[in-house]
Amino acid sequence: MAQRQLPPETLPQVLVLRPPSVFKAVEEEFSKKFQFLKAWESPLPIHLFLSSHARHVTALLCSGISPVTADILQQLPSVRLIVTTSAGLNHIDLLECRVRGISVANAGDVFSEDVADTAVGLFIDVLRKITSADRYVRGGSWAVNGDYPLGSKLGGKRVGIVGYGNIGSKVAKRLEAFGCIISYNSRKKKPSVSYPYYQNVCELAANNDCLIVCCALTDQTHHMINKQVMRALGKEGVIVNIARGAIIDEQEMVRLLVEGQLKGVGLDVFENEPNVPKELFGLDNVVLSPHRAVFTEESFRDLFDLVVGNLEAFFANKPLLTPVMDG
Repeated sequence: MAQRQLPPETLPQVLVLRPPSVFKAVEEEFSKKFQFLKAWESPLPIHLFLSSHARHVTALLCSGISPVTADILQQLPSVRLIVTTSAGLNHIDLLECRVRGISVANAGDVFSEDVADTAVGLFIDVLRKITSADRYVRGGSWAVNGDYPLGSKLGGKRVGIVGYGNIGSKVAKRLEAFGCIISYNSRKKKPSVSYPYYQNVCELAANNDCLIVCCALTDQTHHMINKQVMRALGKEGVIVNIARGAIIDEQEMVRLLVEGQLKGVGLDVFENEPNVPKELFGLDNVVLSPHRAVFTEESFRDLFDLVVGNLEAFFANKPLLTPVMDG
């Protein structure tokens, strides 16, 4: 017998500032479990919309595209939970959450495998020139100009992992299977990790052929991959970024690429998304992806289950599934 659908007004209320991708993909299923207060559909200015729900809404759903600032939280004094569909937390004012006793739950490791796969894919693409060779064939240049320039071998490359967490460790495991030589940088040396550790990112760059950026964006990691680091990596160096765009000094990276001071880059993230520096479009040693490393059909389903699980746990006064901050 089919489960009876409850009237929307009887369901727990969740405020959404802007619809996360997973929300848009499975909104009908979400709406069977919660009543969503959709700020983007309201004709009211955002401050009036928030004030109209300030007294009773206790849960907020967000993603990396919708910053949850101190100003927003001050207008929602009853909020006790923020669930974000991202693993990263740089769009949430965590200090304000701590002050207000607001719990925060994220995507946990739902995306880790897919992001690690994308990092490896971008690295292979840059080295073997797969995307640019595809354009060469499709444009008819093969028949006219002959063989395409050679790419580089993956095996034996020295790869520095910047941020050896859940994703970084999976990237390392995959690349080790290809015969790459791994070392890493992290906030602290990992006692259980046998790879060489570099406390200084510049030293990591100087001793590797490629940097793969996997760390979180914080005040400390903003523009961590700067001119000095990229110079240390050298003209034969490759950078892959599947973390956050602002970890790299994007303007400096573009300048070095244009001047031929880097071998290539593979980027899934950018400093001012969705705006991408136009100088990158004409460079065959650059592979671009529109911040989709985390998204597969399978990860969407897993994320839906996790978001629902966290919200249901909150409304049932049970422990969250993926807490990163308890209120």
